[in-house]
Amino acid sequence: MHKPEARRLSSHGAPGRLWFVRTAYKCRVYPTPEQAAVVTRTFGCVRLVWNKTLTERSRRYHTEGARTSYRETDAALTAWKRGKELAFLSEVSCVPLQQTLRHQHTAFGNFFAGRARYPRLKSRTGRQSAHYTRSAFRMRNGELTLAKTSTPLRFAWSFHNVDLAKLDPTMVVVSREPDGRWYLTFAVDADKPAPAEPTGHAVGVDLGLTDLLVTSDGERIANPRHLARKARNLARYQRRMARCQRGSRNRRQAQTKVARAHRKVRNARQDFLHRTTTALVRSADVIAIEDLSVRNMVRNRHLARAISDASWGEFRRQLEYKCNRAGRTFVVIDRWFPSSKTCSVCGHVLAELALTVRHWTCPGCRTRHDRDLNAAKNILAAGRAVTRDTASGDACGADVRRQGPSLPRSAVKQEPRAVRHSS
Repeated sequence: MHKPEARRLSSHGAPGRLWFVRTAYKCRVYPTPEQAAVVTRTFGCVRLVWNKTLTERSRRYHTEGARTSYRETDAALTAWKRGKELAFLSEVSCVPLQQTLRHQHTAFGNFFAGRARYPRLKSRTGRQSAHYTRSAFRMRNGELTLAKTSTPLRFAWSFHNVDLAKLDPTMVVVSREPDGRWYLTFAVDADKPAPAEPTGHAVGVDLGLTDLLVTSDGERIANPRHLARKARNLARYQRRMARCQRGSRNRRQAQTKVARAHRKVRNARQDFLHRTTTALVRSADVIAIEDLSVRNMVRNRHLARAISDASWGEFRRQLEYKCNRAGRTFVVIDRWFPSSKTCSVCGHVLAELALTVRHWTCPGCRTRHDRDLNAAKNILAAGRAVTRDTASGDACGADVRRQGPSLPRSAVKQEPRAVRHSS
């Protein structure tokens, strides 16, 4: 199950239904050779439309300094279909092609807003996907039939708590991974679930590399290092692929083995993160974490692979939407808040604290701290301060952030002192 998003229905929506959650169900699909041929042809057309539209956008912007609107790309697609060179675009369903234009328009909007990087060209060796809206598929009695196909798709449904016969998807995504596996994703608008039962507990979470997370309760969850455990096998497969001639059958088989190894790592990581975040959401009403700049941290070439393997960004994303769905309070503390250097007992702030120092003694109250546990306690205290500031409104399930350079510190003037610590 993927990321649910809570949105408000329009005025013509179902009566008495104010909010819904968009949920995705992903399952394996086993197409027949005829179905695979149709969908594969659709993948190629989707990739062609994306790359050609992106190239024309970039060329126009660099030569004329003008942006391209969605209406202009839609008109260009119609002209391509009418021409002799790209007339084959009319042989596949037009809906995935239109959705490609919409996705690219959204991608450029996110780029100009600073939320994403510049869109890139699609490769035929990467993940392929096609998005079908309601006008391009038929769902009856649990059987799915796509446009341009005559027989229902055979897929494995493993969500036993959802009645497939009553499923009413708003969109269907057919995808094929680089290792050759086919998947089917149903996007469904479901009623927002009732908030979870309150636990009367709050927790602060400090993320790390040795331990993936340390909570303010003292619980430590070790970093499983999924990629590091498979690094030797992955390197061996990559060396075999490098020795194969480009375009050969052996190279395609070697690429499939590499993709399969990456899939196993990705699935193991996702399963671990889902189990960890779900346990956190069930155990606490308020969850506070630190706002880490992962994009800047991975620029360190010594730690980039370890940080990417830990997947802090995905951990935060899952925790955020699960808190929103369960009605929990999710608090993000400012990244400049000195959680590791602040004494959780007396509030003394150290002048410096090297990353290699894992334990230190406070010069003010002589309390000996574990670096990660102390940071988690400070994150929890800061999160409680933020929730007190927003207590006048209903902050349940919201992403609460404090604006400004850092959280308030103690009014007592702190001067640098000699610090006794041990690594």
